[in-house]
Amino acid sequence: MDQRVISNIPEEYHVEEPIPASEPERQEFFIRLCRNYVETNRAQGRQLTYAIVTFGCQMNANDSDRMRGLLERIGYVEAPEKEADLVIFNTCTVRENANTRLYGHLGQLKPRKRENRNFMIGLCGCMMQEPSVVAKINASYAFVDFIFGTFNLHRLPEILFARLQENKRMIEVLPKPMEHVEIRGAKRKYAFKSGLNIMYGCNNFCTYCIVPYVRGRERSRIPEDILRDAGNLVADGVTEIMLLGQNVNSYGTNFITENQVFTSGQEIDIYKTSGILAENPDYGFPELLDDVCQIPGLVRVRFMTSHPKDLTDKLIRVIKKNPKVCRHIHLPVQSGSTEILRRMNRRYTKEQYLALVDRIRTELPEVSLTTDIMIGFPGETEEDFQDTLDVVRKAQYDQAYTFIYSRRTGTPAAEMEQVPEDVVKDRFDRLLALVTEISHKRCGRFEGQVMTALVEERSEQNPEYLTARMEYNLVVHFHGGDELIGKYVRVKLTETRGFYYTGELIEVL
Repeated sequence: MDQRVISNIPEEYHVEEPIPASEPERQEFFIRLCRNYVETNRAQGRQLTYAIVTFGCQMNANDSDRMRGLLERIGYVEAPEKEADLVIFNTCTVRENANTRLYGHLGQLKPRKRENRNFMIGLCGCMMQEPSVVAKINASYAFVDFIFGTFNLHRLPEILFARLQENKRMIEVLPKPMEHVEIRGAKRKYAFKSGLNIMYGCNNFCTYCIVPYVRGRERSRIPEDILRDAGNLVADGVTEIMLLGQNVNSYGTNFITENQVFTSGQEIDIYKTSGILAENPDYGFPELLDDVCQIPGLVRVRFMTSHPKDLTDKLIRVIKKNPKVCRHIHLPVQSGSTEILRRMNRRYTKEQYLALVDRIRTELPEVSLTTDIMIGFPGETEEDFQDTLDVVRKAQYDQAYTFIYSRRTGTPAAEMEQVPEDVVKDRFDRLLALVTEISHKRCGRFEGQVMTALVEERSEQNPEYLTARMEYNLVVHFHGGDELIGKYVRVKLTETRGFYYTGELIEVL
């Protein structure tokens, strides 16, 4: 969408001329225009509402928080999906079931759209970066109002206003990032904890994964920008930060800075922009994690996700020396077979992975290890599957997210010979049984102990209980009042219930 797309702005929504060419001033302009539209409706007795439905990973969840912030600045008020005037689906395309869920949601909304012409539907996220998906939506879901992708999230106000003004579908999906603009003022689910993007994109090109194609190549934010945002979050009441990236361990690739335009002739000298990088050109994730831990008032730091090939001994030492870093590492193995790992392009072997696990457990004996395991990758044999079971037994995961390989068009694995469904299901069931057995034992190792936990919310399953999370990413449910939400408490873990505990409040810290 260029500057000429928005034209003939109605006088009642007019704010200023001309439209700013640079960001973030341009989107501030459209926030004000959209706000005038919302305020006009409010003056007529109608408060406009929104809902964002999120599929996928922590990165998507963080993107949704940032979009909530934009919509709240415009004047929309959050409401349940079934009641909202504007519903935005932030999509994931890692597995086929995410696509199916989206189409199911859209089918359910079609009658509502027919009954209420003012009701709007927006689509964004990874799934929208696939041309075949956009083509299908154009053909089968013509009632969708606007579509945008992963590279122009910050342009939501402009896209929304264009839809309001032109009264026709707006589509802006960029094939690659054109600029880097951080969105300020996210509306967080929790006031006391937050995700923080440290990088975008992925360079790994696992043969089953479409993420590098829909999120682009790796781009690392300069440390000054990250540390400033982390400090601002703490000043705003956040005590726990999760550093986010598709592969945080490769942070340090292709540094970018605020409001950078990715066009020839406009490159920025990062080493002049960042004094930290000028002093230490080898600055990477261990150094960033160490620096984040120095922020006063920050109690906990987490990170997600780690790629085993890039997790270094230096990072393990940084975790060990910093008590603020939660003793939880998510270390996706995907398969225990060296041959399958080669076909996946994971770039480590079974032996290298287990050696890394041994080094982590030697330095961090109390650590909670979690993982992702894929069953049914093309060419997987029973012997390959037995290697996966062997890794599960030796690694002793606290939790494993198990899933069946999902064929993604456009990836190399989609062209490989697929494993029969009945074989995959049998292996999946056997894996799940082993994972459950080991995880229950691992997660129960703290029974009877008193642990520190951050109270997050009232339990969704039983509102008589509060839910709190320990640094090991394990949760405990206990009786307590809402005044404890957002506080750190000491809780005695009285009984293990598989993946969680019930407990008794000992003290408030």
